[in-house]
Amino acid sequence: MSKKAVVAGHICIDITPGIPEQTKKSIQDILTPGRLINVGDADIHTGGAVANTGLAMKLLGADVTLAGKIGDDAFGDMIISITDKYDASKGLIRSKGDPTSYSVVLAIPGVDRIFLHNPGANDTFCIDDLPMDAIKEAALFHFGYPTSMKRMYEDGGRQLVDIMRKVREAGAATSLDLAALDPDTEAGRADWTAIMSKTLPYVDIFVPSIEELIYMLDREKYDRLRNENPGSDLTEVIDLKRDIEPLGRMCLDMGARIVLIKCGAPGMYYCTQGPEEIGKISMRLSLDVKAWADRKGYERSFKPDKILSGTGAGDTSAAAFLTCILNGCKPEDCVKYAAATGACCVEAYDAIGGLKSFEELDRKIAAGWQKN
Repeated sequence: MSKKAVVAGHICIDITPGIPEQTKKSIQDILTPGRLINVGDADIHTGGAVANTGLAMKLLGADVTLAGKIGDDAFGDMIISITDKYDASKGLIRSKGDPTSYSVVLAIPGVDRIFLHNPGANDTFCIDDLPMDAIKEAALFHFGYPTSMKRMYEDGGRQLVDIMRKVREAGAATSLDLAALDPDTEAGRADWTAIMSKTLPYVDIFVPSIEELIYMLDREKYDRLRNENPGSDLTEVIDLKRDIEPLGRMCLDMGARIVLIKCGAPGMYYCTQGPEEIGKISMRLSLDVKAWADRKGYERSFKPDKILSGTGAGDTSAAAFLTCILNGCKPEDCVKYAAATGACCVEAYDAIGGLKSFEELDRKIAAGWQKN
């Protein structure tokens, strides 16, 4: 593949204890004060969009430069050691005095993941940290998790807007992904509707998950769904026509040109602008405007052979989608491979351990891989 990509944004170390199947299904019954829970070996791997999406794209055949900020500490050493295995550590910034971000991921079978997270050096990432030499040669720039990076949401999202604008002016197509928000944090209290309205005009490809999108763009509905379905995964109660399609349209109206909404186990929805707007996407991407204009559809997810953790499933789905775009695939194929890759991801504790090549996915699909 001759087209290059840069994946920037949030990077961390994920520590995932191996938690066995539980007879109790309520999280409150499992994580009770004073209870000792015996767990298996911990899986320690890189996390965040830079590692999850960037390394996945690299494994899927893309020419990728990673751009993230880590500390000059033991966790930073671990990230360098892991990314070195993929010849991918060159673009990482080691910031003295900043801690490396880490997450403790509680992947309890039958319960949605819980993250104990320290943002670390990600909070100081800013426009001056962009690898502009690499961006000027790239067809695609993907930025992930501004929701977990303080400089990206403070001051009304000015840094995020400036980053996406600067990259577009440098000639690369832009892509943006988000991460879940905690209402009780500074990030959760930010005015994300306003931030997105200023950012999305500079975003060519927007690949959010449905829960964070509802939170940002329709907080009233988010709160109502949460109150009506306590402890449930929102993807189990959302409706395509009532909930997902209107949000997709809203993203297009705000300025995004291609939108892929990841909806967890049910599948994913995509929609696109008309030919005039699709035609404005960087020529370096070589998109077939006719094939991509005025498209929408819903792709049901594939059934995984087993489920160990959902960590990174959305990131690797985005990786497959973006890599297929770089490869010149049609929209329906990009979404199909995105869904298939997400299903493979949940079969491992880390984001990239379960990945399969596009050729392997083709064989699995041809053999009758079932969908949800």
